Amino acid sequence: MNTFQRITVLGSFLAASLFTLQVQAQEIKLGFVNTERIFREAATAKQAQAKLEQEFSRREKELVENGNALKLASERFEREAPTLAESQRTARQKQLIDQDREFQRKRREFQEDLNARKNEEQQIVVERANRAVKQVAESEKYDVIFQEAVYIHPKHDITDKVIKALNASVGR
Repeated sequence: MNTFQRITVLGSFLAASLFTLQVQAQEIKLGFVNTERIFREAATAKQAQAKLEQEFSRREKELVENGNALKLASERFEREAPTLAESQRTARQKQLIDQDREFQRKRREFQEDLNARKNEEQQIVVERANRAVKQVAESEKYDVIFQEAVYIHPKHDITDKVIKALNASVGR
């Protein structure tokens, strides 16, 4: 390697080192938000949960009542089956099967409706939480906010700040 090449390599190395030192000197402000805590603790999430419970409580109560009635009818059939005529036994068995099928259908529909509404409400909470995260990030000059991490040091956790900002926006 000639002298010119050595000077070029040394100059490149020095330039890269200076750039690295300059980047290291600039502090990057990181934050972390625990999404599960937001869904558990934020007023918006609690309101969404209460709304869903109110909306679906009547149907859930009816399903429980129907399930209990079906169970009682099935138990009664089991007790009475030995004393019934074959045609009566077959008719009641068919009736129980039909009732069970109807009960299962209603339960599936209930679960599908509940899941769909839950997703809608969660999406609203997520959108509001994202606005609160952005508000905190901008006001406190964060460079990066993470929502998922294998490990996070507690000093980077800004979940409380986000929940506070989110709760403050509920009245607006």
